Amino acid sequence: MLRTLFTIGVMAILGLFVMRIAFGILGGVLGLFIGLAFLALKIVLIGAVAYAVIAVVSPNSAKRLRERFSGAPTTY
Repeated sequence: MLRTLFTIGVMAILGLFVMRIAFGILGGVLGLFIGLAFLALKIVLIGAVAYAVIAVVSPNSAKRLRERFSGAPTTY
């Protein structure tokens, strides 16, 4: 009975150790993912502002940009 309690205690401590290591690594990966997501959001916002300015200043250029990046098939 004492051996069973000791085994359960050792397994619990090993489980906590493994969880600490796993969540430590996953925390770093999650932080990296969030950082990259915010960077992508900043790039999209800057592109949207630049497109809005181009659309106001030169609508023809905005139309060409829209056609280039719309994903529509190109015709030669």
